[in-house]
Amino acid sequence: MRLVRVEHGGAPRWGQVEGDTIHLTRGMGGEPTGETVPLEETKLLAPAEPSKIVCVGRNYLDHIRELGNLLPDNALPTEPGIFLKGPNTLAEPGGTVPYPGWSQNFHFEGELALVIGQRARTLKPDGALSAVLGYTCGLDLTARDLQKTDLQWFRAKAADRFCPLGPWIETDLDPTDLRVRTRVNGETRQDGRTSHMIFDVVQILTYVTRFVTLEPGDVVLTGTPEGVGPLERGDTVEVEVEGVGTLVTHIGGEGRDVSGSAPVHTGG
Repeated sequence: MRLVRVEHGGAPRWGQVEGDTIHLTRGMGGEPTGETVPLEETKLLAPAEPSKIVCVGRNYLDHIRELGNLLPDNALPTEPGIFLKGPNTLAEPGGTVPYPGWSQNFHFEGELALVIGQRARTLKPDGALSAVLGYTCGLDLTARDLQKTDLQWFRAKAADRFCPLGPWIETDLDPTDLRVRTRVNGETRQDGRTSHMIFDVVQILTYVTRFVTLEPGDVVLTGTPEGVGPLERGDTVEVEVEGVGTLVTHIGGEGRDVSGSAPVHTGG
């Protein structure tokens, strides 16, 4: 099932996608109201209403290598590296993210994202996936220069609109071996599989919920494959997750936000 969050009647609404039609629902994953709207005529919003966005850094070995962050003797991390983004970072599919004028090295990082469906605390491995409502595409935008100079990653990772998400939530998906690709202006820059993650989805969820309670609507970004790199003003970024579809984000000039209706990509 595909769940979407849309702008309808001047307010955010949730719905289920069936073919070219959205059946509006009572909240995220709720019962249909009987109202329908055409998918192609609807502005899609980021498909989550999080209290927090939990992110895993350096979860693919080749990405660790490309950033020069290998541990001594090429050892793998023994625990996931976690950081947070706030709800302010969300951006809608098909929208425009202004290039930050205070960064000289603005990077893309395409990822598989989880949307939490029920309150989760101290999850056990055999029940961890039951807390996940579904999966979507995430773009972890990063001011790489500030990530290297700042004490914390607040400016580098958590500025406004630094987390485009979408186009929808796919609820019927096995996250263990999905292809994750990122294209910039049509050229493939990242091409990895979730089976190559150092910490898989279950391990991430059991680790995070030891310390933090995840609430319905919260988002978990699972890390990015190798191939990250800089963006320029005017670039178009596409993050495609197998079985979900494609998230499109446009990079605008500094201080500009010309978000429009989201193009619909139905690939799986």
